[in-house]
Amino acid sequence: MKTNGPFERGTIGGRLRPAKISILIRHRILQAIFAFLAFCSSALAENWEATLSRDPAGNFPELRPLRASYRFGWSGLTAATGDVHFTKPSEDKFELDGTGRTIGLVRALWKFDGNYQAAASAETLRPIETQQIENYRSKKIVTHLTFTNNGVTRSRTEGKGAAEAKTRQFNFPNLFDLFSAMLYLRSQPLKDHSVYRVVAYPATNAYLAIVTVIGREKISVHAGSYSAIKLDLQLKRIGKHRELEPHRKFRRATIWVSDDAERLLLRIEAQIFVGTVFAELQSARFDNPK
Repeated sequence: MKTNGPFERGTIGGRLRPAKISILIRHRILQAIFAFLAFCSSALAENWEATLSRDPAGNFPELRPLRASYRFGWSGLTAATGDVHFTKPSEDKFELDGTGRTIGLVRALWKFDGNYQAAASAETLRPIETQQIENYRSKKIVTHLTFTNNGVTRSRTEGKGAAEAKTRQFNFPNLFDLFSAMLYLRSQPLKDHSVYRVVAYPATNAYLAIVTVIGREKISVHAGSYSAIKLDLQLKRIGKHRELEPHRKFRRATIWVSDDAERLLLRIEAQIFVGTVFAELQSARFDNPK
């Protein structure tokens, strides 16, 4: 039986037109919603800089010169050790000198020796310069950072022998490096649930670091038992156009610092792409005991 007569065609067409209009309206509505969400996301991405912490260095007592040792590893296995020496060579400058190396079975599989030196202003806690030397079994990487109020200049060489340094400039006001970021956060009140947002340039890229004070608790490490401040750390990589990107290898970390006049770094547990790794204080000795 044929159904393509004028009446049938008119009836079917009359039914299809409202359906097409309804689909078109819904499609336009979805487009408008997606456009609005994209606009909001873009606006938030552009405005993240306005959320950075603007407070100057706090008035918490400065750290006394000390020597500390740490162990590093995962799942209870010690993979590396490190030593740091914190000093104040002059009234206007803090310095940190650190060394680290893999040990035991891990060293047989992955040989690594590292040196880290950094200097920061004792008044502003802003970075001055940083040098990081990484020695692997087959290559050596030297990274040197020079900071100004407007950004950082990075010089980097990589290879077995002498190699040409590659230089890169990253312009961003009030940058921190790893050392100065720790000094700055240590100087703050660190009240429960407070949040600090700073931009740090540790070695090769800039990151937005979001530090949240979770609270206070007791913790035991090899160096002893402490009342501690528990912190949560999240990182976002800053792209070439200052857009925020997920960190490819780092997820988040929990940090404990002693809740006393020293605010020593006690332990770090970081969730990275291979699982959970840790760093823990083994010993601390002040150059000038009280």
